[in-house]
Amino acid sequence: MRETAGDDFDPQLNPRYTFENYCLSDSNKIARSISESIANDPKLKTFNPLFIFGPAGVGKTHLIQAIGIRIKERNPQARVLYTTARLFQSQFTAAAQKNINNFYYFYQSIDTLIIDDIQDLQNMDKTQNTFFHIFNHLRQHDKQIIMSSDRSPAEMEGFEERLLSRFKWGMQVELERPDIELRRDVLKLKAEQDGLSLPRDVAEYIVSNVTNSVRELEGIMVSLMAHATVLNREVTLDLAKRVMQNAVKINRRQVNFEMITEAVASHYNITPDLLFTKSRKREVSDARQIVMYLAKKLAKMPLTTIGHKIDRSHATVIYACNNIEDRLSTEKKLASDLDAIEAAIQSC
Repeated sequence: MRETAGDDFDPQLNPRYTFENYCLSDSNKIARSISESIANDPKLKTFNPLFIFGPAGVGKTHLIQAIGIRIKERNPQARVLYTTARLFQSQFTAAAQKNINNFYYFYQSIDTLIIDDIQDLQNMDKTQNTFFHIFNHLRQHDKQIIMSSDRSPAEMEGFEERLLSRFKWGMQVELERPDIELRRDVLKLKAEQDGLSLPRDVAEYIVSNVTNSVRELEGIMVSLMAHATVLNREVTLDLAKRVMQNAVKINRRQVNFEMITEAVASHYNITPDLLFTKSRKREVSDARQIVMYLAKKLAKMPLTTIGHKIDRSHATVIYACNNIEDRLSTEKKLASDLDAIEAAIQSC
């Protein structure tokens, strides 16, 4: 591990993680702006150390590696190293059994040290102590330190207080969960990179339901492309739903009484107000009974509440629900109407 400052060594940077393919939105604007400032002028030590935190899958690894890649592009001789906290700990354990001085010498020779998932050093007292001394050496010699974590320093447990105080010295910035605009941009970029044609309705369905992380979004795209290739099918909304049904929790709006009345009235081309009248016309009566049936089935409303909403007695609601249930087995038109209405409600 002992290398002179002029020796070439692998910075362990992924060439795909550049600023150019890092999508920008309000949820990451501040973090990206600061990161680019460091990358464009490594001598600027205003943000040293830089501590980026946020939940898994929001783009922390991409962003911190983009800093390293930009620095290396501008100065190929710069000693930039990306590593994970777990790898750092593993290297330290191995070095402690041989020659710890080489370990110190190597890390103290770095110009920009990028450590991912620093929270993984939790409760590792000896490794923390070693990192503390390396941290101090680098900062005293105006070397840049960049760290990522799934939580802020204030929320970290199992760390020495003196080390946490170092984490707070420079700039702490949060990467929030991706907003819908960022999810759209990431999806578009991923589709272009994979050469996949993504219809608008499919894209909107994906970004509306995959909300937690960019990583999850990219995973859905990989699965979607694999399914389309293996099945030799075009990418459609049905295929997207099939791919996603076991991968993510689909976000659906809670069905309510108003959604049901609107959908039923629209299907039968009548005004919603007619459903609340005393009209006994067949089309109005059927529509009214379907509203009561679906309010029980989809909105899980108590029968008394349904009756109160539609100004009918408890007994009338029971009769309406039973009547629709009995007719479904013999009236194909009614069954078809119900399927269409339910589909319209679920797509809201």
